[in-house]
Amino acid sequence: MENGKRRLHALDVFRGFSVVSMVLFHLCYDVVVIYGVNLFFFHPPFQDIWRASISWVFLLIAGIMVWYSRSNVRRAGKYLAVALLMWVVTTIASVDVPISFGVIFCMGASTLLAAFLKQCGLLPHRLWQALVLAVAFIATLGVPQGYVGIFGTRIAFRLPETLYATPWLAWLGFPGAGFASGDYYPLIPYGLAYLTGTALGGFLSERGWPEWVYELRCRPLEVVGHHALPIYLAHQPLILCFLQLVLVGRF
Repeated sequence: MENGKRRLHALDVFRGFSVVSMVLFHLCYDVVVIYGVNLFFFHPPFQDIWRASISWVFLLIAGIMVWYSRSNVRRAGKYLAVALLMWVVTTIASVDVPISFGVIFCMGASTLLAAFLKQCGLLPHRLWQALVLAVAFIATLGVPQGYVGIFGTRIAFRLPETLYATPWLAWLGFPGAGFASGDYYPLIPYGLAYLTGTALGGFLSERGWPEWVYELRCRPLEVVGHHALPIYLAHQPLILCFLQLVLVGRF
């Protein structure tokens, strides 16, 4: 990721590390869910924390990239095309629950929204905006389950059930009764995580990034980070083939 003529190497490293973590997470998921092998550590809350550590980093970095992309509309289109491909492939394969409105969809829709806000001069780029958006993100984590509150605490209020009575608002964060997805990241709350990254990236691009962001290097992780989207597309079929050979011994 370029900032003027200097590359923000730390962001490539963080994204690469998250990609490796994602591959390992899905390896464990497939072993447990598809092949029925018990892994003593792969249970909530550790499983939920691990998943969040991956997807939240992806969204934050994707939000930061708004300030460095040559065309956010083109980038949004690429994300949304990949999200559509994932839905088609997972629906046809029927190995697990098809992926509808997953993390790549959220990145695409959020990038499109950010492009619109940038065109209107409304894109968040202040530290206080990043803090407000981060709090809003945490407070709305329960929206797909029907409430607003902080990490599921009792300081919460229920949302109107009519929001969840239609099958057409799942993309926004109000899934209907029959909705199911193997990877669900609607705009509320996860678009707010994306915009948190956007506000933070705008603030730091104006103020100046810390020097360690330029200097932190790990070439293998940087290479992985540069190719995050192709790896995202390819890793699950490769994992399933590997597990079929190792755990079953044949295709």
